[in-house]
Amino acid sequence: MIFLGIESSCDDTAAAVVTGNRRILSSVVSSQTALHADFGGVVPEIAARAHAERLDLAVEQALAEAGLGLGALSGIAVTAGPGLIGGVMAGVMCAKGIAAGTGLPLVGVNHLAGHALTPRLTDGVDFPYLMLLVSGGHCQFLRVDGPDAFTRLGGTIDDAPGEAFDKLAKLLALPQPGGPHVEAEAAQGDPKRFPLPRPLLDRPGCDMSFSGLKTAALRQRDALIAEHGGLQAQDRRDLCAAFQSAVAEVLAEKSRRALAASPVPLLAVAGGVAANGLIRAALEQVAAEAGARFLAPPLRLCTDNGAMIAWAGIERFRLGHRDGMELAARPRWPLDGHAAPMLGHGKRGAKA
Repeated sequence: MIFLGIESSCDDTAAAVVTGNRRILSSVVSSQTALHADFGGVVPEIAARAHAERLDLAVEQALAEAGLGLGALSGIAVTAGPGLIGGVMAGVMCAKGIAAGTGLPLVGVNHLAGHALTPRLTDGVDFPYLMLLVSGGHCQFLRVDGPDAFTRLGGTIDDAPGEAFDKLAKLLALPQPGGPHVEAEAAQGDPKRFPLPRPLLDRPGCDMSFSGLKTAALRQRDALIAEHGGLQAQDRRDLCAAFQSAVAEVLAEKSRRALAASPVPLLAVAGGVAANGLIRAALEQVAAEAGARFLAPPLRLCTDNGAMIAWAGIERFRLGHRDGMELAARPRWPLDGHAAPMLGHGKRGAKA
């Protein structure tokens, strides 16, 4: 079984070819970082146009690197949501066009399921396991019992950690995306200098909040500027270190609670924030304390990529899932459809 995976939910245009025995034959990711750099964040309209321009090239390159033609494929998997609707639509329409022209089966994939099933692709792990999905747009604990069986144990009620890192970077005039730059500054800072809050640690459960932490960092920055007439380099480093330490502590404690609430043999982490070394180390320690294995996929598979979509498509295909030309792009698509919405509910469904 050989699947083409297409991913375009945010600002990375990706395509990959993956086999049913977990071999990644190719993985192409075209980053849009330079396009959005001057705006301090992802501009949906620019992202959608870039996806439309690059998707066919990414697919062509992925097939070429795999040494295969369209006739060698068993099916096509595509991110059908959640995400920025313009980008998701571009990917879905590209996949539909290929499916219509070749007659290949089409499988729509939840972007979050792609991340959640990545440990199955990289390490062939068995169900069940606990997944901490922590990225720029999402943060939630998921018990994974099957390719389409997810139970949410908790999540963020406002900003995702990656979003909070980006906003902090913007406050401190650091480049975007903010996570790597905040981590680099924090490496030279004192995490104990500024007493930033650890939101929701005083409440039971696995829900998280990072908006207040970002606001506390903003107020600390403003106080430093008022006191010294500007922000010194060491002030910025110490503030980054304090912020990163707070996020890591919150994620570690909530992971500890999630493992206690749903004991499983494996704690996995995926998403862009999983690249942060301090956060990884904290989660690894929590897993060890709980007697669970810790797994963080390779960094190239933690961020958005087509390989995880191809694999999630294979998993769904094996369960008998197929989609037709009526497959719709969805800006919102919670993995656990039975859980109460965490971020409200609009005309188009639960946000998360």
